[in-house]
Order: sequence, then structure tokens, then C-alpha cells
Amino acid sequence: MIGKITSVDEGKISVKLEINPTEQSSLINNHIVFESKNSKLVGEMLSIDRGIARILLIGEIFDNRFLPGAIKKPELDSIIRKVNNDELSLIIGIDENKKDEYFYLGKTHIYDNYPINVKYNDFFSNHFAIFGNTGSGKSCSVARIIQNIFDKKNPIAYKANIFVFDVYGEYNNAFENINQKYPNINSKVYSTNLNQTKHNIINIPFWLLGLDDIALLLGATDPIQLPILQKALKLVQIFGRKEEEVIKHKNNIIAKALQQILYSGKSPSQIRDQILAVLTSFNTKELNSESKIVQPGYIRTLKQCLIIDSSGKINEMELVSEFIKSFINEELDYSFPESSYAYGLEQFKEALDFALISEGILKSDKIYDQTNLLRVRMDELINGETSKFFSARQYITKENYIKELLTTNDGKKAQIINFNMNYIDDRMAKVIVKIYSKMLFDFATRLKYRASFPFHIVIEEAHRYIQNDTDTYLLGYNIFDRIAKEGRKYGVILGLISQRPSELSETAMSQCANFLIFRMLHPKDLEYVETMVPNITSEITKKLKTLQQGTCVGFGSSFKIPLIVRFELPDPMPESTSCDIIGNWFVNIGDK
Repeated sequence: MIGKITSVDEGKISVKLEINPTEQSSLINNHIVFESKNSKLVGEMLSIDRGIARILLIGEIFDNRFLPGAIKKPELDSIIRKVNNDELSLIIGIDENKKDEYFYLGKTHIYDNYPINVKYNDFFSNHFAIFGNTGSGKSCSVARIIQNIFDKKNPIAYKANIFVFDVYGEYNNAFENINQKYPNINSKVYSTNLNQTKHNIINIPFWLLGLDDIALLLGATDPIQLPILQKALKLVQIFGRKEEEVIKHKNNIIAKALQQILYSGKSPSQIRDQILAVLTSFNTKELNSESKIVQPGYIRTLKQCLIIDSSGKINEMELVSEFIKSFINEELDYSFPESSYAYGLEQFKEALDFALISEGILKSDKIYDQTNLLRVRMDELINGETSKFFSARQYITKENYIKELLTTNDGKKAQIINFNMNYIDDRMAKVIVKIYSKMLFDFATRLKYRASFPFHIVIEEAHRYIQNDTDTYLLGYNIFDRIAKEGRKYGVILGLISQRPSELSETAMSQCANFLIFRMLHPKDLEYVETMVPNITSEITKKLKTLQQGTCVGFGSSFKIPLIVRFELPDPMPESTSCDIIGNWFVNIGDK
């Protein structure tokens, strides 16, 4: 018996301690049992002040099971004591009959390094978040968790599909030789470093991108730009057909654009100049400025027919109009064709140019300014280094591309796919992460058997990518919010790693079921976590400020109660250690 109850207040119990003062401090964070004839309640000792302990009720032991949650209050004459080993096993231990369903997480130093194991299904079938300041041990713990997944001898997690988006390129060291320790487990690296040959370069087939992907890639900002991109997607596939069919479509688009100029009401010189400008950029062998217009007794080119006479008029306006009209065909099919056409950036650029004139950008300066920006950004993409990330040429389906991602270069199944995003700017990295995430989500939603092929998308520095951004205004949704709300039932699970949770999307945060929170000091982040994270208490928030490196508070569906967990260092380590100032600064005078 360690003391007697003096008061009960909203789930917190005050107990006057009756033990040696030198023993009192060792009880903080320990679990305490209030045992009476009718109940056995469990609490966590929060603090001791002048011999009075404050204990938070966290659950009840009933019928040899621990039930989280405090409904009952302890009787005043309860026997108050420390939890014993059998009770501790019920609270934080495992079901010995189902050991294969658990994986090792870490240890709790509160109970002499008692091992903490969590169920695979409870942790990995739900979205999870790992938060903490830089240097608090997040990266090492992420690496340790993934390594621990494969520590099981038999059966092994051979069919795991873990995609790690690695902002700083630090995880490769932790995973690249994992098959030396676990022979049937492999990792694969995709890099954004174009100057190395050791790893695969990210290369996304451009024809696998949909409207939303391209809108993000080109930095579209207004929904008015989407019909242009939609038209370009149709045209680029049409332009992959036989030449005579392609020419019909191009002629139709050019002729309609020219017809709009003819009927624009502008001056003859403006009409002539605009028509020739269009035909300089857009022409076919049948419709161009040198096209022959045949009349009885003479033949002239289209350019000659646009000559302005002495009265300031285009004398052959009617002739030009009839010639252009002859290329217009309202019966052409512009629906999305079923095709296996492998097109790239250049082919899409041509289709985009035709889509722009097809949608009438020449009619309005405002529309021109809003939509021509897409052409400018397309040119920047084609002429920039990042074009190499979309340079695939050999046709592949989306399904086979995903299978290729999950296969090592020597044909083995890869369980860990690490994307090193260290060599590109945040905007491009954000777009690539979204493209891959949407690709995996779309694939999973079309499976015959729901959630039969799970994907885990682990995103380092998630606050850079998973934000309350403009995607919802532009596209009607944000892919990460959609995955957060719907992904669990399809087996697409997010793992959010962040040092600034206050900058994360609220929707994504609210859907996480498990949290591992390392040391956090920023008041805004602490306040945000306490507000947004389900079931977190002010007592837990206070603990976050004083946690040691590599130690976190774990809570959520995988934990019966919040637990302080200390992780072992991964083997091998990620490249996330702090700079060695002594080693880099100091030299012996004789060696300089």
C-alpha cells in the first residue's frame, strides 16, 4: 500500500503517499492499481508535490483483461499499489497465443526496458504519423521500424510494398543492403541525381499522366486552364494515329482558328498579320500560307490572297473564307481514343499548342494571358533538367509500370522503394510525390479484390507536400486528403513524418490512427498537436518537451494506453546524424 485517496476530481486521483520520500520520485510515470472488492482500476502517476501524488485513471482490469478508458471511480478504501508483472503484461504486453501478429517497436525504460510490441494490423492498416523536432530521432526510428518489419523469420513480409519519399537522401544507407541480413527482402532506389549511375533515375512515362497530374506539373492555378489541358490530352492521342487522319484534325483546328480571326471585326491589316502569324506556327502540307487557291484562269497562294488593296481592304476576303471553310469538319471525333501511344513532352507540347488555338485564345487578351502561361511552363519543362524525369519512350501500361517499380534491376521483388528527392526543388518534388501517390491510389481502387495489394506511402518532411494548398480549388480535391479519407479501405496507407505538424493538412492529420511523437518544443506545434490529435491530453503534451533523443510517446489504435517508447538504433543507420564540428574544425598544428 503506497497511500490513501484524499480526493477524486474528473478522472484524476489525489493520493497522500505513505512511503519513504526517497522512493516517491521513482513512481512518476508508473502505473498504479486501485484495488477493491468490486474493481481493479489502473492509473498513471503524473506528479508528486509535497507527498501528494496526482494519478490519472486510464483503465480497468476486468476478467483478466485490460480495458482502456476510465468510467468507474475508485472506492476510498481501495488498496493502492504499484502494478505487478502479470498486470503489466495485460496492459502493455502481448497475447502469447498470437505472437506472430506482433512486431517489435522498442522498449519502455519505465519498467526496466520492458519490450513494446504492436500488432501489424493495428499499426500498418491505418494511417500513422511520426512527429518531432529535428534531431529528436525521427529518421532513425523510421528506419528501425521498417527494419523491424522484416526481422520475423517465418513467415516473412515478402509482399510488403513500402514507398519512402526521402527528402534528404538519408534512408538509402539504412536499406540498400537489407538483403544481406534478410536474403528474401530487397530495396530499390530511384534518385533525382542526374549525375550518378549507381541508382535508377526517376522516369515517369508522360502518357500515364492524367489531367490532374499535368495541371499540377505545369503549375496551373485556375480551373479555366483545365479545358485546354483536357483538349491537349485528347489531341496528343489523336496525333498518334495515321498521318492522313492526323492532318484532318490539324486542318480542322487551324481552319477554325483562322475563321475566328476572319470574323473578329479587326482591321484588314490585323486580320492578315494574325492569320500569317498562326500559319507560321501551325500548318500542314495542305493548309499553310503557300497553299494554292485555284480559280478559273489563275492560281494564287493563300498569302497572296491576303494582300490589302489600295482601298485598304482584303479584296479576296470571300475567297479566303471559302478556302478556309473547306477544311472545317464538324463530324470529327474528339473523344478519348483507346490507344497504346507512347508520347512524350514534345508531342504533348504540340498538342497543347493546337489546343490553345482550338479553344480560342486569340479572341481575348485575358484568356490568352491565363492560358498561354501553360505553354511557357511547358517550354520550361522541356528545356530544363527535370524533363529527364519524363523521358520514357517505350510503351508500358500503368499496371506494368507499378510492377516495374516493385522489381529490382536483377528481377527480384523489392519491398522497399526509396525515392531520393534531394536533388530537386520543393515544387517539383511535391508534384512527383503527388503523381506517384495518385498512381498508386488509382491502381488500388481498381483491384478486383479490395485492399489485396496494400501500398504504404511514407513521406519524410510531410509538411512540405501534404498541406492545405490550392489543389481543392483547382481540381476539386487534394490527393493526400482523398487518400487520408478513403485509402484505408483500399489498402493505401500514409505515413507522415514531420517536424512541423502545424503546417500539415488538417484532413490528413485527423485521419491518422497512430502517433509516435518525439521531443517537440515549438509552442505552435504543441498547441496544434493537442488540438488536432485524437485522445491526446495536456499531460502527454507536457511530456513531449522533455523526451530524450530516440524516445517518443506512442498512442493510438496500436496502444492500449499512451506509452513512452525508446527505440534502438537502426542497423545500419540512415545518414541523418548531426555535423561533427570537432572532427571538421580541429586539426593538429603539425598536420595542417
